[in-house]
Amino acid sequence: MRVIILAGGKGVRLAPLTEVIPKPLVPLGGMPVMEVVIRQLAAQGFRRLTLAVGYLSELIQAYFQDGSRWGVNLDYSFEEEPLGTAGPLSRIPDLTDTFLVMNADILTNLDFRDLAAHHRDMGNIATIGAYECEVKIDLGVIIKNGRGRIRDYLEKPTSTHLVSMGVYVFEPAVLNFIDDSQYLDFPDLVKRLLAAGEPVGYYCFSGYWLDIGRHEDYYRASQEFAEKKSAFLPKMP
Repeated sequence: MRVIILAGGKGVRLAPLTEVIPKPLVPLGGMPVMEVVIRQLAAQGFRRLTLAVGYLSELIQAYFQDGSRWGVNLDYSFEEEPLGTAGPLSRIPDLTDTFLVMNADILTNLDFRDLAAHHRDMGNIATIGAYECEVKIDLGVIIKNGRGRIRDYLEKPTSTHLVSMGVYVFEPAVLNFIDDSQYLDFPDLVKRLLAAGEPVGYYCFSGYWLDIGRHEDYYRASQEFAEKKSAFLPKMP
C-alpha cells in the first residue's frame, strides 16, 4: 500500500524551532520526527512513500533523499502554494489503489496495517484513525435552561471526544471530491463525502498517540520517546 506523508506545513506553533528547519526535521530522540514515522512504516512493510512537501522542502529532500537507507522508496510531491491537508492529494499521480495518508508530526505506536485491514473490512471510501481525548475546562460551566435560569453548574468539567489522529485510509474515488490544485482541508473533504452519501468510517485506537503541534506537546513527546523508545521503534538498537 502506498503512503502519503503530509510534510508541507510551516509549523508556526513550534516557532522559533521551525524558522530554520521544517517541522518534519525537528529532532526527537536524536533523529527527525518524520524519520521515526518512516522507520515505523518500513518495519510494518510499507515500501512506497510519497512526501508532500512545501515549506523548506529542499532541507527535507536533502535529508531523506530516496529513502533507501530505511529500505523504502521515497518520492516527492511539491506544492508552490499551501493547499491545506487534503489539497496536496490532487497533485500526486498514480493513486489508483487504496492508500494511506498521515501527518508527519505525530508520535504513535499505531499498527497502520490494522487500520488498513479495518478499512477494507468495512468497505469505506475513507477511514479516519480516531483517538478518545479528554478535554478539561478550567472554569465553572453554566448549563442553562433557555429561560434565563440555570439548570446546572459544573466546576471544571472534563469531557471526552473522539478526535482525528491525522491518519487516514482512502480509496482512489476520494480524488473525485478534490479540486485540482485547490486549497482543501480534511474536515471539508469529509463533509463533501458525507453530503454525497459516501461511506466514511473511523478506527478507534486505544494505544499511544500525540500530535506534536505545540511546544508543550513537543517537550512531552521528547520525554516520552526517550523513556519508551522501544515501544515506538521495537527494532531500533
